[in-house]
Amino acid sequence: MIKTTLFSLLFICLIACSSTNEQKQTPSQFSEEQTSLIMAADSVTPMRVFKITNKQDSLLLRTPSEHVSVDPKDTVLMNLINRMYATVRDSLSLGAGIAAPQVGILKNIAWVQRFDKEGFPFEVIINPVIRQYSKKKQDCPEGCLSIPGRRDTLSSRAYAILVEYDTPDASHEIEMVEDFTAVVFQHEIDHLNGILYLDHLKQEVKDAEGLMTLDTLSN
Repeated sequence: MIKTTLFSLLFICLIACSSTNEQKQTPSQFSEEQTSLIMAADSVTPMRVFKITNKQDSLLLRTPSEHVSVDPKDTVLMNLINRMYATVRDSLSLGAGIAAPQVGILKNIAWVQRFDKEGFPFEVIINPVIRQYSKKKQDCPEGCLSIPGRRDTLSSRAYAILVEYDTPDASHEIEMVEDFTAVVFQHEIDHLNGILYLDHLKQEVKDAEGLMTLDTLSN
């Protein structure tokens, strides 16, 4: 009886130790460099905004971001989310949204201001994907925290989009977003794909020049 009890206790200890080792060996979804940057300050401290005027910043801003595994217990993830909010609400970098690449972290996370909701609240979206774009377009002025000193009007943004995304509590949302809020979503999701609003502006200019050339040839 004693031998059986001891054997059972030993077996339980081995399982517990094995489980603990597996947990310790679970790799973080953030690199050491990313973790160091994120955890360098508390959750209410803004982060440095990356700008295209800096060569290294510009290269990172042109790089697509990675999928995020949502875990409310991930302290690094939660600190990043909170510090991104502190950044977009900071008086030095007030904006209608911010994406993780803009603070040097290539992860699919963004904050967007909801102009379609009472009080215009900010909400965080994780792993967002636009499933549908309306054929209807809208003219809308855009600026960017990463492109200082510029503001331009785009004519190619969809008026409405069907978007799905994860939230910090690991739930999944699918919704139709319209008007200026749709522009904010499109702008921030572009960042996650390494695209800046200037890229759309260049394409609009190119398309306009092409139409002018066709008109000239037809005349």
